[in-house]
Amino acid sequence: MKKVLMLLLAAALAFGGVCAADGYKSVPGGIRYEHIGDYNIERLNKIMSTELKEFSDSTVTFPTATNAVALYRVIYPTIVPDKNNKPVEASGLIAIPKLRQARFPVVSYQHGTVFTKTEVPSFIEQSTETRLEVARFAGQGYIVIAADYIGKGLSNEPDSYMAKNTMIQACLDMLLASKSICADLKVQQSDLFLSGWSQGSWNTMAFRNRLETLGIPVKAAATASTPTDINLMLSSYINNPNKLDVSWLVGIFALYINSYEQNYGMMGLVSAAIRPQYQQTARDFYANKIGWTEASKIFPQTVNEFLTPEFAAGSSLYSNEFFKRTEADECYRWRYVTPTRFYYGKVDEVIRPYIGATLPTEYQIMVGGASAQAIDAGANATHRNTFIFAVLDQKKWFDSLLVNK
Repeated sequence: MKKVLMLLLAAALAFGGVCAADGYKSVPGGIRYEHIGDYNIERLNKIMSTELKEFSDSTVTFPTATNAVALYRVIYPTIVPDKNNKPVEASGLIAIPKLRQARFPVVSYQHGTVFTKTEVPSFIEQSTETRLEVARFAGQGYIVIAADYIGKGLSNEPDSYMAKNTMIQACLDMLLASKSICADLKVQQSDLFLSGWSQGSWNTMAFRNRLETLGIPVKAAATASTPTDINLMLSSYINNPNKLDVSWLVGIFALYINSYEQNYGMMGLVSAAIRPQYQQTARDFYANKIGWTEASKIFPQTVNEFLTPEFAAGSSLYSNEFFKRTEADECYRWRYVTPTRFYYGKVDEVIRPYIGATLPTEYQIMVGGASAQAIDAGANATHRNTFIFAVLDQKKWFDSLLVNK
């Protein structure tokens, strides 16, 4: 498999690109990209100060950027494995340091759950998390690549939210597309690192499993607020609610249930799982016809008020196809090749520390896998603050592992 991927990539790189009338430049393999702007050092520093304060109450201080960054939106071909490998297009972002050197390490960033179609990397002005990742890494000499995922960004497909194989494929094909584009820009990629937050942490873990299977080296992976065991996470929301749980967990269930119906062919799932008075709102929310502000006015405050009792009861014995599938979609139970850090927050209102850090680290100890560390993001580490701490710390760790420091 790895040889096939490399041969396809080599064939693509053997030919030059052409500019399209719409402003995109085409490179072989059906890949297109356009320059959407630059962030100068002043803007990058604003992201890591003023815009950071608007996003989070974290007291973390970021070092200043050392270089400007060029931003490119990418459209690339991929497939939907869960729909008989249906060929589709997806979009993403590449951020490249504006430096004279021609070789840079790469961070593949997988973004977290968003409740709109365009709060994603390739629409970077709408994605604060992406801007922070770009400012921290690309603003200090790393290439940052980030897939929007199938169903988000410029994709015309239904949202692939937490559909495991489809998510993996979107990330893998984004990585391959980035290599073709960087080659066209006369930029070389060196060490590959992986980073993700929340939903993106789960994507990062699943993606890393595929990369390790293909023998594609990953220098290190770091995830923040990682939902390693989906079944355990969802079951805890239903059967053991926590006073920290946020109300928008209802929105997560709306996305899960609609996505599984659409991507895994579980027809009738929405009708079986969601109480009748919320079904149409849930469908509209999943389809990005309405946002969270509008949906939250109709949705109840708690998960158990949103779900039918019969469906919720199925979480205890995996007695329906949904919960059987969530059990199969865990993303931590294999023997790692890549060293990993799992960042967790003790007051994270979405991902509980046991799921986000204890499970994967203890599992690796038991199976004798690569180094896996649980990193405490601090006493005030909410969901967002865990991410902020992780972005700061990951860069230091990744720097220490670079071949040519």
